[in-house]
Amino acid sequence: MSFLKRSKPQLSDEVLAQLRLPKGERVLASAVDQLTGARVVATNWHLIQVAADGTVTPRPWHEVDAGQWNSEAWTLSVTWIETRRPSQWTFGEQDTRLPETFHERVRASIVLAEDLPLTGRAKGRVVVRRDLQTGQLLTQTVLGRATRADDPEVQDAVARTTAFVRDAVGL
Repeated sequence: MSFLKRSKPQLSDEVLAQLRLPKGERVLASAVDQLTGARVVATNWHLIQVAADGTVTPRPWHEVDAGQWNSEAWTLSVTWIETRRPSQWTFGEQDTRLPETFHERVRASIVLAEDLPLTGRAKGRVVVRRDLQTGQLLTQTVLGRATRADDPEVQDAVARTTAFVRDAVGL
């Protein structure tokens, strides 16, 4: 059954050298952004961008807030936990497993997610994530755009929900 076989991602020796992967980190998928020439590499521990100028930007999977794959435009959009500025790459019709690998790695980092009990337009969630490199469990609070971190209702909801999820996973 050849459709079950996964091709190994092909990276040049130059790109592999730029990645400087530590022992245990493996390349799972990669693709080239057609707009910038950047190579996007998914490893078991990180999503890495190697810019056309050689700048390497690794981001651990637990820093991904959300991702969206547009199959018509072959575009992957990623929002991050700590920044409002998203990343976006357009791959064209390349032979890549990057979208599937992205989805699998992000899901692998999520241990538990709980929505905040908020009223009105305020939204948010508390998430327990696993650092896939170290195995460490981390608690993250993700607030929606209309949610003010200094609102007493939000602060109370965050405190209660954080205590709940931490207790649920034994932290």
